[in-house]
Amino acid sequence: MQSLLGPVARQALGRRLTTHNSTHSALLTKAGDGLRLKPTHLTSYCYYSSSSSSSTPGKGAGIQSLAPVPGLDLGHEKLRRAVFYVPCSEERKIQKSFTSAADCIMYDLEDGVSLNRKGQARALVVEALAGNSGSRAELGVRINAVGSGLELDDLTVVLQSEALSVVMVPKVDSHREVQHVAQLIDALAPAHRRDKISIIAAIETARGLVNIRDIAQADRRVDALLFAAEDYCADTGVIRTRSRRELYYARSVVSTTAHAFRLQAIDMVTMDFRDMDVLREECAEGAEMGFTGKQVIHPAQVDAVQKQFVPPDNILARAWRIVRGYQEHYAMGKGAFDLDGKAIDMPVVKWAYRILRRAELAGVDVVASTKAAAS
Repeated sequence: MQSLLGPVARQALGRRLTTHNSTHSALLTKAGDGLRLKPTHLTSYCYYSSSSSSSTPGKGAGIQSLAPVPGLDLGHEKLRRAVFYVPCSEERKIQKSFTSAADCIMYDLEDGVSLNRKGQARALVVEALAGNSGSRAELGVRINAVGSGLELDDLTVVLQSEALSVVMVPKVDSHREVQHVAQLIDALAPAHRRDKISIIAAIETARGLVNIRDIAQADRRVDALLFAAEDYCADTGVIRTRSRRELYYARSVVSTTAHAFRLQAIDMVTMDFRDMDVLREECAEGAEMGFTGKQVIHPAQVDAVQKQFVPPDNILARAWRIVRGYQEHYAMGKGAFDLDGKAIDMPVVKWAYRILRRAELAGVDVVASTKAAAS
């Protein structure tokens, strides 16, 4: 059958295929267990090797390479399971935060501080960031909302800290609030610090939810979207129930939008901090909805949240088997395959890699965990 492509198009396609093949060949390098494919900005080529059981994040059982996984990008993954709020008007709580195991400690200048203590809280937050600068935790500050008249003073103080990693912007209704904060970071932070500060945008109102797509793309520093249930209910009149079904739509929008733009999704606070059953229930539900972490208001919640946002052994074992099966079938020239009577194709493979990467970041020995689950 005669080709539908004209001679010019055929030549162009030939050049493109030649370039593609030479580029693909250039990705190959020698690795300890054979050929390794370097990740590119478009595609990560990776696999989990059973040859090592190191639990060090990024090493051992981590990303080595063999078979291509087109479109898989794990570069934005980071550990932020518990975002622990510490009110900066209470020195006792600040001191206790220095021993917290939370992935992210968020010093609070907003809702956790009464209006007549804002100035004192700013002085304390500087001490808190300096005192906790040696921590493994990510250190952040929740400033007061843009338009409150307080945010400029907040940022003028906190942006001078060498320990500050993230600014949480509360009650974001539009992209303009995020861009305003980003401009202040550029104007007020020391030059060597400006690119080291990220932004978490908090979705707390109906308007914020409607504008969430623009908010997610407002600035390159935005790396997470957060859902604040209590403020959302206050804004909309939604009645909170134990079932949480009234919040399902809003939470789904936040999670889906975050993943659409390769951001983290941080779930709502469990207000009944003494009820561990409700906390675990909400964590499991949030993880199933695609949230990567959860807000925490009490030290007793931290450990439970961080455990719940690590994939359990049975899920890790399945993810491992999917990845290994993909490697084996790729070597045979097969794209899709059968595992336990279920079809496995590329979307499922990507899910499996993401699950393993999250466990790896949390310090899980992926090999040992999968072996334990199989035994």
